[in-house]
Amino acid sequence: MELTGAQALIKSLEMQQVEVMFGLPGGAILPVYDPLLDSSIRHILVRHEQGAGHMAEGYAQVTGRPGVAMVTSGPGATNIVTPLADAYMDSIPLVVVTGQVATTAIGTDAFQESDITGITMGVTKHNWLITDVDDIPRVVAEAFHVATTGRPGPVLIDVPKDIANARMEWYWPEPGDLDLPGYHPVTEGDPERIRAAAELLLAAERPVIYAGGGVLKARAADALRELAERTGIPVVTTLMARGSFPDSHPLCLGMPGMHGHYTAVTAMQRSDLLIALGSRFDDRVTGKLDAFAPEAKVIHVDIDPAEHDKVRQADVAVVGDCRVVIEELLRALAAMGLPHSDVTRGGSGGSPSDAVPGAPEQVGSMAAGFPRARLAPWRDQLGEWQRRFPLVYDQQPGSGALKPQFVLEKLRDATPDDTIVVSGVGQHQMFATQWWQFDYPYTWVNSGGLGTMGFAVPAAIGAKVGRPDRTVWAVDGDGCFQMTAQELVTASSERIPIKVAILNNAYLGMVRQWQEMFYGERYSEVYLSPDLPDYVGWAEAMGCVGIRVDSTEEVESAIDKANNIDDRPVVIDFRTDAFEKVYPMVAAGDSNDDIMVDPALLDGGRS
Repeated sequence: MELTGAQALIKSLEMQQVEVMFGLPGGAILPVYDPLLDSSIRHILVRHEQGAGHMAEGYAQVTGRPGVAMVTSGPGATNIVTPLADAYMDSIPLVVVTGQVATTAIGTDAFQESDITGITMGVTKHNWLITDVDDIPRVVAEAFHVATTGRPGPVLIDVPKDIANARMEWYWPEPGDLDLPGYHPVTEGDPERIRAAAELLLAAERPVIYAGGGVLKARAADALRELAERTGIPVVTTLMARGSFPDSHPLCLGMPGMHGHYTAVTAMQRSDLLIALGSRFDDRVTGKLDAFAPEAKVIHVDIDPAEHDKVRQADVAVVGDCRVVIEELLRALAAMGLPHSDVTRGGSGGSPSDAVPGAPEQVGSMAAGFPRARLAPWRDQLGEWQRRFPLVYDQQPGSGALKPQFVLEKLRDATPDDTIVVSGVGQHQMFATQWWQFDYPYTWVNSGGLGTMGFAVPAAIGAKVGRPDRTVWAVDGDGCFQMTAQELVTASSERIPIKVAILNNAYLGMVRQWQEMFYGERYSEVYLSPDLPDYVGWAEAMGCVGIRVDSTEEVESAIDKANNIDDRPVVIDFRTDAFEKVYPMVAAGDSNDDIMVDPALLDGGRS
């Protein structure tokens, strides 16, 4: 069967079971858009190429399947670099196809030419410039293999226009035909290291499981839960791991990091053993590195050997897939005599647990397999921190300024437990991860490593496309929203009924918080205005329902109205307190020992 390169490319995507792709056509990629009309692939036309990349990210994060985007050459390709960098930082599988000028014009500064393989070399797992039409099926198969195996990540295929128009004899490669020398991800852990990790774990007196995003990438939420319940070890879930362990579980201490829960941050700091699973010791988690968890030994499990000893030296480093290694560790512990826990399952395995998160008596009951006398002081200390330093805010009724935390609690309580929450970056992101209760994996989508403003709206669209059966709320800030709000036109035209909650404080909120706390309240270029633009008018102009909320009395009815609209997107402009700050907080460069809590909990706000 003879096909053009363009037809072969689309057929190759179909062979990879691609059902949907996000993109925007242009001159160099036009030959590929033509056979798309005859394919089984749904194409979603975006309004900006950055939106295509973030939609593909949202789709990938909630489905586990690679997100696919296609754009043209030059500025089309450079506009998708930010999503590629974002996906690279957060290990999200993307396959991006870009058009390119004809091979004879490459290097001549032709119209809309850019060296996109060179530009993206540092933000992709691998990229390909196709120079032979016969390579297309093989390259597509390799691209999907690289994107989805080992540590997931983005890849890029650059297709010159003349290659797309050339003809080839169709074939589909066998696995042995893939040309990937040196690419052999290790999934199983080394038995000797597994045993050494088990011995460290059984000897610990103040252990903490430090769960990172790799737990979700490895589909290891159930294995993580079994490890925690079998050992009674408390769990912290990083920003990228929210939902991998149920927030309602009594062993869950919450999120660590710069704006993490006090108990999560301090438990890591005082631990004698950190079991790091698919986490990378990010600077936002460690704070001042040489002061981080000074007494802790480290077991570090990661499928990417480059992460081992990159930031923190591990006492036992295990290369392998998180799920596989946790299961191997459980078998090693069983061989050493660790009994099974009789704890009733809930949360991510079914309905959310009714347990009160962090209730000390419940934490104390989870010591299966460890001598109670050894772990009792640790459990008591955790319970004391949880009682002394909970998350707090002060919402005055009536005319009092509307607190973002209040909005999020009402939103959380009014939506299904398996609602997917997608956030932008800034204060609203931290408030969302603090005040929402994530009991299911793959219900929290955000830009963690790169911190990309403008992520929420397009990523929410991609998430809703991937999980049309789920309610999807984007929690955004007014600054973030203005960067990619044009994609609501995409949502309206494609009938993708996402819901957007703008926590509108008229500022670049996190920047303002830093300027207030560390720059003597010198507010430089941070004020946005609460009324410019008119968010309700803007939403309606883009085919959405627009709602404005100014007071506490209006919050619940607005949320109920939004939840009952399922035929088009909804945007709610919540006018929130401009000077509310995110606590707890560890200032950049400070030790986690210097964590600041809400001043209402402690004079001076410093522990």
